[in-house]
Amino acid sequence: MLSKYKDNGYRMPAEWEKQKSTWIAWPHNKNDWPKKFRLIPPIFAEIISKICRSQKVNILIENKKDKKKINLLLKKFLTNLKNIDFRVCKTNRVWLRDSFPIFVKNKSNQKVLLNWGFNAWAKYKDFKYDNKICDKIKNSLCLKSLEPVAKNKRIILEGGSIDVNGKGLLLTTKECLQSKIQERNPGLKKKEYENIFYKFLGIKKVLWLNKGIVGDDTHGHIDDIARFINENKIFVAYEDNKSEANYKMLKENYQILKKSNRKKNLKIIKIPMPDPKYIDGVRVPASYLNFYIANKIVLVPVFNDHKDKKVIKVFKKHFKKRKIIPIDCSTLIWGFGAIHCMTQQEPN
Repeated sequence: MLSKYKDNGYRMPAEWEKQKSTWIAWPHNKNDWPKKFRLIPPIFAEIISKICRSQKVNILIENKKDKKKINLLLKKFLTNLKNIDFRVCKTNRVWLRDSFPIFVKNKSNQKVLLNWGFNAWAKYKDFKYDNKICDKIKNSLCLKSLEPVAKNKRIILEGGSIDVNGKGLLLTTKECLQSKIQERNPGLKKKEYENIFYKFLGIKKVLWLNKGIVGDDTHGHIDDIARFINENKIFVAYEDNKSEANYKMLKENYQILKKSNRKKNLKIIKIPMPDPKYIDGVRVPASYLNFYIANKIVLVPVFNDHKDKKVIKVFKKHFKKRKIIPIDCSTLIWGFGAIHCMTQQEPN
């Protein structure tokens, strides 16, 4: 079924490779932040302002009328909007890491859009617009798009469920792609996923971790628990408090990585979890691992936690050539996502 793509040599560039732009959708779904939506647009404006100082940001908006209102807010953070580009493209939610197509490159170094299926994490019924984003934007980008399929069905995959080092390694979780509850691609086996990753993303080895963190409503997305920061370094979330709900599963993930690293070709760096965060009595998936690497900066989520400063120091130590910018995500996380969830990079 996939053999016709086999010789094209597709590769998914790592996030730290040179980017042409960042894609972000402007928030509009008030149901994603009950009682707190008014606080969300300024957070998006702040994040956009940090990124667009050194690279282009494409913003998906619901209609042309939104542009004026958004620009007024952006001007509170920016004096120059030259790196901002608006695209009218309806969305159900703003989490483009999962709904936006993934950019890969072929043997000729040409960009191609991978148009994965999207079903709102098998949790929400409203995803019609999110599932058609690629169809809406591909012509304006003048890029070819492919729909990965298996067993005559379009493969459902979210960008937040995988992380790559650009050199053949991929991180993901069994909970998200292999558990019976996830309802993304029923019956698709581990080896079949690995074959798909090889043919479309250039992956030679998949590192399968176990489960994600408590409060994550995506069934264990990797971008809350383990991330490549360069070709041979992995940040992994870790919990020292044995009475904490995340302790056991994060310890298991760390041990899986250590065991898979017998040749010691990867450096694994522990990143502590913030203390458990609750909003209106609901546990939210607060994690420092939901950071975003742009061309000259790294945006790191912080949560008014006593561990914030310690974690920022670790980031500064390992990202010497990029400026580390903390972003208060204490309210943003009420939408069950943070900085990485709302961004999608376009390679140069």
